[in-house]
Amino acid sequence: MQRLKGAPRTRIEVVETNLSAVAAVASPGAAERRAGGRDRRAEALWRSVAYGAFRPRRRTGRRSSDFSRPIIDWHDPWLFASSTLVIIFCAIDAFLTLRLLENGAVEANPFMALYVYGDARRFAIVKLAMTGVGVLTLVSVARFRMFRMVRAGRLVHFVLGSYVALIGYELLLLERVS
Repeated sequence: MQRLKGAPRTRIEVVETNLSAVAAVASPGAAERRAGGRDRRAEALWRSVAYGAFRPRRRTGRRSSDFSRPIIDWHDPWLFASSTLVIIFCAIDAFLTLRLLENGAVEANPFMALYVYGDARRFAIVKLAMTGVGVLTLVSVARFRMFRMVRAGRLVHFVLGSYVALIGYELLLLERVS
């Protein structure tokens, strides 16, 4: 199909071009463009995760459009420490909440009240799962601006400070009850 130079391409021409490019790459005789000829996607997932944990490649965005919202695979060590402490403090909060309920306290959170008065194991699983998903979400978008004011990674530090205050308050309540 002959086309004038500079003339817009039709959808059929674009599809034919793309299909021929895919067929050329997929054919067994196609030249391998990767260094070493190995396909990283064929390797085990955990090997990739372990390799990326110790040798991260993406510390900034790849394109100029990524600088406002980069998705990266390397985060600040303080963010990791804060995220880990949030999960640990969540478990401590669950334990202290159950202790306070044994001493006559009432759950103030109406959503968690649905779980806390039933099975303690189910309460702990729901509480840790919700907190874990929230922390994971905040870490994955750590460099995004939330509400156009603060980076999402800073919210993890805020949540950590809130848990420190909450645990301090619960310990004070336990001391008064005892």
